[in-house]
Amino acid sequence: MMIIQGIIIAFALFAVVRTVMQFRKGSLPLGMVLFWILFWILVGVVVALPGTTDIAANFVGVGRGADFVIYLSVVGLFYLVFRLYVKIEDVEREITRLVRKLALEDMDEKER
Repeated sequence: MMIIQGIIIAFALFAVVRTVMQFRKGSLPLGMVLFWILFWILVGVVVALPGTTDIAANFVGVGRGADFVIYLSVVGLFYLVFRLYVKIEDVEREITRLVRKLALEDMDEKER
């Protein structure tokens, strides 16, 4: 096993432990915990057995396993950026609504 494989597997184990700790603290719902645990286990398997990416790449018609992982990563990251953008827009909209409500309540109190 190469050093980088050991580092990545150790990090994946660390990430699983941190995910479980966040769940116990109440910071993550069960669905997200299961997703992240599965993700980090998959990372560990791919790092420990690099040939698995070649099998998946051949199945979908990509030349090399490393290319397949990069394509999936780029698509996944764009999706996460999109989700964050939508969430930020929702939060900004809610803050605007609350500020307007508080301003109107403040004006009502001053008029009395």
